[in-house]
Amino acid sequence: MKILAEIGRYMLLMKKVFQQPVKKSIFHRQLMDEMEKLGLNSIGIVAIISVFMGAVVALQMAINLESPFLPKFLIGYATRESLILEFSSTIVALILAGKVGSNIASEIGTMRITEQIDALEIMGVNSANYLILPKIVSALIFFPFLTLLSMIVGMFGGYMIVFTVDMMTPDDFLTGMTDDFRPFLVLYGVVKMIIFAFIITSVSSYYGYYAKGNSLEVGRSSTKAVVSSTIVVLIFNVILTKLFFNY
Repeated sequence: MKILAEIGRYMLLMKKVFQQPVKKSIFHRQLMDEMEKLGLNSIGIVAIISVFMGAVVALQMAINLESPFLPKFLIGYATRESLILEFSSTIVALILAGKVGSNIASEIGTMRITEQIDALEIMGVNSANYLILPKIVSALIFFPFLTLLSMIVGMFGGYMIVFTVDMMTPDDFLTGMTDDFRPFLVLYGVVKMIIFAFIITSVSSYYGYYAKGNSLEVGRSSTKAVVSSTIVVLIFNVILTKLFFNY
């Protein structure tokens, strides 16, 4: 019953969030600020992790596909499929749930315990709409670009490792990268990230918005936000895979 109550309160909060902003100029300014905080500041960590994961995936594929009966270009093919299907959407979303989600929960939670949210409500401002909507919209806009960046950088990392490890020729790797390429899979990864972006920002905002007590409770709310958004992302990953591929 507690879970149902939490879901109900979450839905009521989202109803307050998705109301038309009173002042669109303020919303646009906040949107630009949130895109910088949530999107631009996440480029570095996504790029670094993606380039090394692309290299590791390529190495693992090379180690496990050592067979005279398997063509070498399958290493590039398997690396590309692994990055597009799961890593650049689901794994990057889990990374962002830790970085962005904890930041959102702690920021809004701090405003709650310092009574800044109460002050907004007293002034007649829809605090949920004012604080949360720009974060959700900025994530919906920017996170898909992070997914595309991760795909490109990850493949680059796999390609670069070919030059440092004598496992195959760069031409074979590029052949595998381009063989039987289906643009639909890129769309699949982007759509997944759009849904994950909404989950991460809305769930994290929910836990921050209803934080209670002192700064210690803000930390606990931040932890709950990361754990809950991670679990929901993984659940929806299974659901979306089933819907897209109809297994």
